[in-house]
Amino acid sequence: MIDRGTRANKRRIWSRDGQIAAHDRGKAVTRKKRKTPKSKSAGKRWSGDVTRHSNALDLDKGVFTWADPARIAASLKRSAERSRRRKADPYRSALSMLTFYINRVGRNLPAPHKKVLEQAKQELRRKFRRD
Repeated sequence: MIDRGTRANKRRIWSRDGQIAAHDRGKAVTRKKRKTPKSKSAGKRWSGDVTRHSNALDLDKGVFTWADPARIAASLKRSAERSRRRKADPYRSALSMLTFYINRVGRNLPAPHKKVLEQAKQELRRKFRRD
């Protein structure tokens, strides 16, 4: 690729390793190719995708939006015990999915809903008898 730019004797040539070599009056200066920054929404999409398509648990739809901590804990326990694709024991799988949601997706949640999710953690410990 040749880009003459504003000066008639200046050319940019792309090399095989992805660098730009700027030739100006016989002098070659190499510069690294600019990387495009990732958008902020890409991270949100990633965590949402993990929540929806987790390989470990088959979660009920909208489980983290429910207002009853006991219902959330019961659903997570049921999903963890039924799953054969999980790597850890059911308690650890259920708790890690809840913690993942709180840490990644729940950062922008209102305080009352975050409190419900924290109560669901306590309820999950009770249901698995891990007090």
